[in-house]
Amino acid sequence: QVQLVESGGGLVQPGGSLRLSCAASESLFRFRRMGWYRQAPGKQRELVATISSSGITNYADSVKGRFTISRDNTKNTVYLQMSSLKPEDAAVYYCNAYSGWVDYWGQGTQVTVSS
Repeated sequence: QVQLVESGGGLVQPGGSLRLSCAASESLFRFRRMGWYRQAPGKQRELVATISSSGITNYADSVKGRFTISRDNTKNTVYLQMSSLKPEDAAVYYCNAYSGWVDYWGQGTQVTVSS
């Protein structure tokens, strides 16, 4: 069973930065795509950013220019560097691994943006 463990969430002031990490229990090359999603209270889960096995990235319009997704294949870890955080970025952030036919999810990490 694939395990994805997120870390790095917390409380940050507007304009601040955070880096989320997602450690996978298996090689990232097993997955066609890795990604970060988020879900705010009362809202649907939405895509934040994805990175393919070849390193191609994709971002939601709302985070372009502020967030950066990256991967370290030697550590089986995916990162989400978040900068210029806004209150509307507050949510539970979930790591996703897509194998081509199955989606795997982490347990989520809370990000709170407040002064």
